[in-house]
Amino acid sequence: MDIKRSGSQPSGNGPAEYFTGTVRVDPLFNPPAPARAFGASVTFEPGARTAWHTHPLGQTLIVTTGCGRVQRWGGPVEEIRPGDVVWIPPSEKHWHGATPTTAMTHIAIQEQLDGKAADWMEHVSDEQYKA
Repeated sequence: MDIKRSGSQPSGNGPAEYFTGTVRVDPLFNPPAPARAFGASVTFEPGARTAWHTHPLGQTLIVTTGCGRVQRWGGPVEEIRPGDVVWIPPSEKHWHGATPTTAMTHIAIQEQLDGKAADWMEHVSDEQYKA
């Protein structure tokens, strides 16, 4: 058994190559193999968002605070709120983040396939974000 105490893992900034705006990533769990699921609490300041990306084994988002947005490639921008649970299927191109005026925090859970959990693509344009 391994207990990760609150505050025992350092927060990090979301890298500019994968995010637009101010994003904080707080690791929650990343167990050793053979387990392959890991999770983080991710906070997006107003207007912040991920780049377009996919996950080889899918991703679950659990919104904990604020108001956010999520969009699958070719679909409408959807609003997400605390208590909402979003399942993104494997290899579905998507993005997620805060609204223009409200921060949003979600717990992101994904699995690694051959050591990789995400394939990052181009940044979401302002036009796509505001659609």
